[in-house]
Amino acid sequence: MADIRLKSVSKHFGAVRVIENVSLNIESGEFIVFLGPSGCGKSTLLRMIAGLESVDAGEIWIGDRRVDQLPPAQRQIAMVFQNYALYPHMTVKDNMSFGLQNIRMPKAEIEQRIANAAKTLEIDHLLERKPAQLSGGQRQRVAIGRAIVRDPKAFLLDEPLSNLDAGLRVRTRVELAQLHQRMQATMIFVTHDQTEAMTLASRIVVLNNRKVEQVGTPMEIYSRPASRFVANFVGSPSMNFLPVSRVTDRDGKALVTLPDQSEIQTQIPTNSLPSGDGLTLGIRAEAVRVTADGSTRGKSDVIERLGERTLAYVRLSDNSTIVAEDTGNSRLAVGESVSLRLDGASAHLFDAQDKAYHAAS
Repeated sequence: MADIRLKSVSKHFGAVRVIENVSLNIESGEFIVFLGPSGCGKSTLLRMIAGLESVDAGEIWIGDRRVDQLPPAQRQIAMVFQNYALYPHMTVKDNMSFGLQNIRMPKAEIEQRIANAAKTLEIDHLLERKPAQLSGGQRQRVAIGRAIVRDPKAFLLDEPLSNLDAGLRVRTRVELAQLHQRMQATMIFVTHDQTEAMTLASRIVVLNNRKVEQVGTPMEIYSRPASRFVANFVGSPSMNFLPVSRVTDRDGKALVTLPDQSEIQTQIPTNSLPSGDGLTLGIRAEAVRVTADGSTRGKSDVIERLGERTLAYVRLSDNSTIVAEDTGNSRLAVGESVSLRLDGASAHLFDAQDKAYHAAS
């Protein structure tokens, strides 16, 4: 295993800039997830680390060796692709051994590596089958096994679960987490699925518009987003955003007034906020509760019953919409008047440049 360092890395295709001045340190043994919308550059960044895309500026280091000028085969990494990339005419065993045979590794060592990887992935009973005889999850495990036998310094996984159905994605996600716990290997995983990122990552790297928006643990990303983009992209449902008409200092903390004249006492230090207007309140659905005595009122437009909780999409008097949470057995109906209590201690503020301001930690 080894740490991976990116130093001011950039990539462009003609006049189109895809990655711009990205610096990142990945510790040995970490499970890092590159998260972001389609087109943000996350797969390109992964392919640059793998050596499948050239670097136009900057440096990439794996361990104590600079690798951005080296071919993929010399970087000691293994890549798992979205489409598995298995040879259909070969058995599972042959697929896993193919790369090792090409470098003329002794047969006995190949056999031992395949046996160890197959046992780790619980596919030892599948070694004589061909890919067409396997389920999607089994094929994915074979693709991971082919990477494991190479004994790489890092594993790079490019949306490896996206071809699986919903139930199989959950099971394979758990298996991948367990695999990382057993191997303690350095892994970089690319996805646009926030659930995969939140459940798998040691740290998440949120990418947007060619650059890194934020790096942090899953709960840091969720609880203290660095920007409005991160707050909106991470979390289901997305964070509520409401315009602020006035900010008042109350004991050093910001008391915000919404357009419907309801007031929310936050725990955000007033002296940390920029001067002027243009602030937006951000608050997650779980911090907005349906209650009989709330200070904010509206009318329910949509009700989502999710079993353990109910989400109510409530239209306020200024015609803005806020998503609130109610109990799983909620009797709330569409068109009904709703009273809401907003937990100001969980609120965030965003300025006109989308920078976030939080309660003092």
